[in-house]
Amino acid sequence: MKWMLFGPETGIFLAAFFFLILSMWRKPNPARDHMYALVLSALGVAVSLACVGAEGFLFSGTYRLDLFSQVFKVALASGLFLIVCLCASLEEIKKRYRQEFYFFLFVCTLAMMLLVSAQHLLTILLALELSSYSLYLLVTLRRNEDMGLEAGIKYFLTGIFASSIMIFGMALLYGATQAVYLQDLAQVMPELMNSPAAVIGMLLIFGGFFFKLAVYPFHIWVADTYQGAPDQVTAYIATASKVAVIAIVLRVISAVDQNSAYLVHVLAVLSITSMTLGNLAAITQKDMKRLLGYSTIAHSGYVLIGILSVGTAGYASAVFYALALLVMKFTVFLVVVVVSPRGRNLEIEELAGLHRRSPLLALALMVSVFSLAGIPPTVGFAGKFFVFMAAMDKGLFVLVLIAMVNVVVSLYYYLLVIKAAYLNVPRETLPPVHLSHPMRCLTGSLIATMVVVGFYPTPLIQLSEAMARSLM
Repeated sequence: MKWMLFGPETGIFLAAFFFLILSMWRKPNPARDHMYALVLSALGVAVSLACVGAEGFLFSGTYRLDLFSQVFKVALASGLFLIVCLCASLEEIKKRYRQEFYFFLFVCTLAMMLLVSAQHLLTILLALELSSYSLYLLVTLRRNEDMGLEAGIKYFLTGIFASSIMIFGMALLYGATQAVYLQDLAQVMPELMNSPAAVIGMLLIFGGFFFKLAVYPFHIWVADTYQGAPDQVTAYIATASKVAVIAIVLRVISAVDQNSAYLVHVLAVLSITSMTLGNLAAITQKDMKRLLGYSTIAHSGYVLIGILSVGTAGYASAVFYALALLVMKFTVFLVVVVVSPRGRNLEIEELAGLHRRSPLLALALMVSVFSLAGIPPTVGFAGKFFVFMAAMDKGLFVLVLIAMVNVVVSLYYYLLVIKAAYLNVPRETLPPVHLSHPMRCLTGSLIATMVVVGFYPTPLIQLSEAMARSLM
């Protein structure tokens, strides 16, 4: 039955529609609404898992179902569920907006699920814009309206600029190839990779993706948006949003010739610039979310290394790194959300004494930060090692060397976070951080996942390679 192929999207759509009706007919009830969101997002994960083996095409070939897209939908549904787990206390969002908050969260997840399966340029554009506009609105929902509105406007203005560049690129690419389906582009692009219109069009299209991925020079929104948005929204942007964009970049780049010197050189320059800029800018940050924003820019550079290492190994390394980032970034934001006082932005110095206030949260912060830095035995180390090995196999030694230097630089600011949590003495006595039993279980599971996959990454590597083969 073909409608089963559309199972994950249907489930998330019905959940979004439920919150739309709820916002029109029922008064806000934070505890009730959170429980609804938790149950519906958990059902979304279950449906996505049930549809992992689905394959085929829908909507006249504009929508492709394969292992690559279905596993990414599981990751997106899981990311949504994890974010909802952090929403029991939405201090920075007014009660009257919380139903709309869940509505936009589900709509954005639906759009990203559509994005990872899109096979048509217009489908890609529409899915990307639907997710972007949902995020613009989510950012502005912060109780501190000045801060949220400023962050939302900066995000929106940068986003429409990136969208206009992307649309122009699609027009150029269509003019050069007369193709709008990715499978048709795969047939004609090898002959046109030396055509200026085709190459420039493809680069401009990637500009729209790089805005979402926070690649230089489309990164200027990141720090202010991360700082100004509610903590849960920032966590969603840093995790699920990045996973979806990595997926569509891989799908699109696999459809073009993999031997384009122009494309490789441009992406290599953007990778180096993103890594270096992100790590150097993060060193001076005092706000935890701004630091994580610049860290996101640096990690986008690492992801580009895997994408540049075209072929099964390169694409698999990028998939592995995307899934690892989902867990690592979420764990850090879990600590930020729980520790930050009443939803206020968390300064690094406010982590002082965390190991006494909550040893479990301090351990989660340490493991996730070490994982982001690439310290063994964590999933972050396995991800970086996989990416660097794929690049070395393609002869990209200089790029790997620069990336390793950047890894060393990143250790400095990551260690500052650990130092604050374990060595710094708080200015005043602070009460212990209370964690509910479900939150303790979630935190422990995340720690175990990062360590176990770091020790034994083989199953996830095999899954990533199978996804890469289905993509090609």
